Amino acid sequence: MQANGAGQGQESSELSCLNSAQNGESSSAGGTHSNGLLSSTDNGNSVGTSNGSSAGPGTGTSATSTASSSEVGSLKKKKRLSQAEEDVIRLIGQHLHGLGLNQTVDLLMQESGCRLEHPSATKFRNHVMEGEWDKAENDLNELRALMHSPNAIVRMKFLLLQQKYLEYLEDGKVLEALQVLRGELTPLKYNTDRIHVLSGYLMCSHAEDLRAKAEWEGKGTDSRCRLLDKLQTYLPPSVMLPPRRLQTLLRQAVELQRDRCLYHNTKLDNNLDSVSLLLDHVCSRKQFPCYTQQILTEHCNEVWFCKFSNDGTKLATGSKDTTVIIWQVDPESHQLKLLRTLEGHAYGVSYLAWSPDDTNLIACGPDDCSELWLWNVQTGELRTKMSQSHEDSLTSVAWNPDGKRFVTGGQRGQFYQCDLDGNLLDSWEGVRVQCLWCLSDGRTVLASDTHQRIRGYNFEDLTDRNIVQEDHPIMSFTVSKNGRLALLNVATQGVHLWDLQDRVLVRKYQGVTQGFYTIHSCFGGHNEDFIASGSEDHKVYIWHRRGELPIAELTGHTRTVNCVSWNPAIPGLMASASDDGTVRVWGPAPFLDTQEADGLNELQ
Repeated sequence: MQANGAGQGQESSELSCLNSAQNGESSSAGGTHSNGLLSSTDNGNSVGTSNGSSAGPGTGTSATSTASSSEVGSLKKKKRLSQAEEDVIRLIGQHLHGLGLNQTVDLLMQESGCRLEHPSATKFRNHVMEGEWDKAENDLNELRALMHSPNAIVRMKFLLLQQKYLEYLEDGKVLEALQVLRGELTPLKYNTDRIHVLSGYLMCSHAEDLRAKAEWEGKGTDSRCRLLDKLQTYLPPSVMLPPRRLQTLLRQAVELQRDRCLYHNTKLDNNLDSVSLLLDHVCSRKQFPCYTQQILTEHCNEVWFCKFSNDGTKLATGSKDTTVIIWQVDPESHQLKLLRTLEGHAYGVSYLAWSPDDTNLIACGPDDCSELWLWNVQTGELRTKMSQSHEDSLTSVAWNPDGKRFVTGGQRGQFYQCDLDGNLLDSWEGVRVQCLWCLSDGRTVLASDTHQRIRGYNFEDLTDRNIVQEDHPIMSFTVSKNGRLALLNVATQGVHLWDLQDRVLVRKYQGVTQGFYTIHSCFGGHNEDFIASGSEDHKVYIWHRRGELPIAELTGHTRTVNCVSWNPAIPGLMASASDDGTVRVWGPAPFLDTQEADGLNELQ
């Protein structure tokens, strides 16, 4: 694997590995170096121990002795290590050096005939870490011939002089620092904006002030290591390996395996200590919310909507039976129990929206409902019952991120912005709204309408623009937390994923049965990597966001599944509402085999 775009051709072969078994040349001047990066070889004789056989006395029969001699001879004639093998040895050597196992590194380099980095790079590293800036500058001249970019030398010199300047300032050597600024940094004619910033540090009254303003660790090992990491980016990997290269490759491998894991639904941890490198990463379907944990039967008619609160501690369900039920989620068992029932919605409840702080809940009815109900969830009291006109149809609602306003509308052409008391703040005439969403900017409202599109409306400057255009009616939509993606349930087509920023259709998910019923899908799981939707074939479908085919089809409901909600705080908890009058709560398999559970925990 290449780093920084630098090639590793003939130069790499000459610089990174000298096979002493083949040419009998020493890889350095002899002796163990204090930095553990270079070591000598003894004309390749020491490599005879690498095959695990002894060539000394007491080896047994003459046949064994002859075989041993033959093996030593073959080692001397062995072919040169491949480029990949050299790279692996250097990566291992760098990692061992970082652990302080310098003698082991010396032996590894000696036996393999490789060297970790070019001698000029080693010398440069030592001078940087010791703060010998003049010598480090001279080393750059030696490195110049080994570099692919002629401009890199100027950039590296600038970084060196910047560190030198800051260390002089911290030591109180203002005159010396000023000389570096005027006589060395400025003549480079590079990054003049940064030079102006550096000159301002001359006014710092003490070292702490300097470190704070420069966002710098101060003179010492930490800042010089950070400097060296920056300097290494300009050097070809054949000369000096990028910092912690093996860890970087391992981390990338772990991340790739996680990305390819269909059921990975736990928090991403980039720390290699949290995973086993000895096994491939595999998540079991049994840890995924594919199993019915609870069936809630308190509603006595079709359940049209369900939605977890933003903090994941409650679930609200709305039904044709005229009630909203608030359920409490147990933080340990993840079981739901009835908290309170909100009654009196004569037309039934087809849509619910939690306020950003979860203190209030708005309930809407079906097409022939002109009322909107705003409840205080904590007290169970009805705060506002809003109706502008008996001819209105208020079927959808969305909260402004400030929690002080909301927008509502319906298919009869109403589109209002109101305060918490139901007072009308703004209105947009003639927009037949099917579904609404407020973006995080606090100004833009997305509305799907009867023209098979989603448009963005700005209530402040009264502008609107087209964002999504479909060929069939958009029955509902929801937006990802970052506001970038929209998930649409499209009549007769199914579930579509749109990129709102680029205004392009990203993916069409297969399997779901979607006619002209209003079905609400959702994003879910850690990092919202998954998508779930109800279906008219009585199932719940789950997809990985990057795949068109479902990774799970959940059965159990006996009629159309109208809505699915994924708990935003508990990635393994999901709820679905159905015309069969039940709400199903989905979670991992209730019992895992002990050995399997231990293995899964190791991989997480």
